[in-house]
Amino acid sequence: MRHRVIRLLSCLALIAVAAAAGAQEPPAPSKGQLVYLPVYSHIYHGSLDRKGKPGKVMLSALVSIRNTDPRRAIRVASARYFDTEGRLLREFVPVARSIPAFGTFELFVEQHDDSGGSGANFAIAWDAETPVNPPLIEAVHATIEGARSLTFTTTGRPIRAPE
Repeated sequence: MRHRVIRLLSCLALIAVAAAAGAQEPPAPSKGQLVYLPVYSHIYHGSLDRKGKPGKVMLSALVSIRNTDPRRAIRVASARYFDTEGRLLREFVPVARSIPAFGTFELFVEQHDDSGGSGANFAIAWDAETPVNPPLIEAVHATIEGARSLTFTTTGRPIRAPE
């Protein structure tokens, strides 16, 4: 009986810790941000081969820019894609794009495109006419081949814009 009580209390403590870790204050309203989003065109795995290289899995990346404001539109001014060395590869939004309230704008990096490398990233600039809820910016990475699949997400975080 005592062991059951201890296990129950341990489980409740773990649930409380997990709930506290998951609880977040909503971000402060903003008129714009520059958001850094890590993106992986591939990941290394497994053991090194005879040449000293690890296995490599190619991934596609779906970038999702979700307007979390229920009343106002936001504008995506740019989405610059950089490689592992920090070189600009491509501007995905050459003309600013408006996202309506609760709308989503998506960008896609194909699975065969390994130009970004394992350290690729986006710098996404957005703005609004008045302070709004900041967007949720994520990338869903995937490779699905037969019975084998790998998917995971990365989340953007605001950074300071260059002066």
